[in-house]
Amino acid sequence: MTKILVVDDEKMIVKGIRFSLLQEGWEVDEAFDGEEGLEKARKTEYDMVLLDIMLPKMSGLEVCQQVREFSRMPIIMLTAKGDDMDKILGLEYGADDYITKPFNILEVKARMKAIMRRNRFIEEKDKGASDGLVRVQDLVLNTENETVYAGGREVKVTAKEFDVLHLLVTHPNKVYSREKLLELIWGADYPGDARTVDVHVRRLREKIEDNPSIPKYVQTKWGVGYYCKDEKAV
Repeated sequence: MTKILVVDDEKMIVKGIRFSLLQEGWEVDEAFDGEEGLEKARKTEYDMVLLDIMLPKMSGLEVCQQVREFSRMPIIMLTAKGDDMDKILGLEYGADDYITKPFNILEVKARMKAIMRRNRFIEEKDKGASDGLVRVQDLVLNTENETVYAGGREVKVTAKEFDVLHLLVTHPNKVYSREKLLELIWGADYPGDARTVDVHVRRLREKIEDNPSIPKYVQTKWGVGYYCKDEKAV
């Protein structure tokens, strides 16, 4: 059964979300502060977490960041703020999507289903790797535990950063436009724009490249998009 965790200190919002999700036949757990939400996420691998940014005891961003240390369960941030920086921060902390309050519960469920479909697709695709390792140059991705090694050193990346890198590495020298990456990684229904891709690529380069301004792994084809260079695959 699909298991959902809703973390929000506004009990009426939680009650409304819970009622709607139960109609889908999903199991719903609740938490009303950040610490409680994190504790439940540690105990259960949920199919989706709806996580408010403004929470008592621990912010939603802190919860998201800590969850990403042990799980890639999908996370949608709920925010009452309309500022773009809050949305970008949520994505940089490892969230899969964001929804601004007040929201339409039908839109929330549509976004949840799109992300869960995308995650199942990635999981099925990764089962085909013989040893779980993907290599380009001296960059190694382990799809079983989602670790990345660049030049022999382990690099910690978020779930979405891993997805972007995995797509580029498994299709070396193929150039993807920002719009195509947004569609493939975040889903066709994702409401964000191409700046989301730029943010993730910039952070990836800061982590895996010796010199982010002269990248050797994730490169830019100006006016077209991003690609992973592999001379052996040419």
